[in-house]
Amino acid sequence: MALDEIDIDGIAARLLSQPPALAAHSELKPDWTPVVPFDRPPVAAAVLIALIDRPEGHTILYTERSPELRAHSGQVAFPGGKVDPTDIDAADAALREAGEEVGMRREDARVLGFMPTYFTGTNYLITPVVARVAPSRPFVPNPREVHSVFEVPLARLLSNESYGTYRIKRNGQEHRTWQIDHEGHVIWGITANLTRRFRDLVLGEEPRP
Repeated sequence: MALDEIDIDGIAARLLSQPPALAAHSELKPDWTPVVPFDRPPVAAAVLIALIDRPEGHTILYTERSPELRAHSGQVAFPGGKVDPTDIDAADAALREAGEEVGMRREDARVLGFMPTYFTGTNYLITPVVARVAPSRPFVPNPREVHSVFEVPLARLLSNESYGTYRIKRNGQEHRTWQIDHEGHVIWGITANLTRRFRDLVLGEEPRP
């Protein structure tokens, strides 16, 4: 499939139409294994993979987290966070978080579907929500949570050449994730792995570890 022939609406056919059921903790395999396993259920979370309509083509929205945050400070992430008890579902949570973090208007987004859950070594069970967004106003980062907002062309993210390997040591063991470099931003870890899964899903390719 040529990268310039991607049909955004057609992506929905490759997605789940409903949020996936959350598997039991014992059935989950994290992206890396902590030395001391968690003795509590995973925390449900949701992220928004937002396909932004731009005159020059579609982009995907990313945020750079505030350096003041305790967790994952300064890292690149999708808008998202914990699913609150008041949220209807993962989509509701992801859209709420996007509104809080970058001022995205809920009515500007159309949810296309959901990807399979992603379980992290920090005990978060993430549901990726994919939406098409026609922004009616600029995205503005909430300084309490977000340092900056940027977009990466979808065509770049669909290209295999855009992906490298990021290596990190935890507890003396080396772990690898995907890495994407874009205009001074380094996307790695969960966000890069989810981006790659989305890319493989769109192109109908088998995921690579």
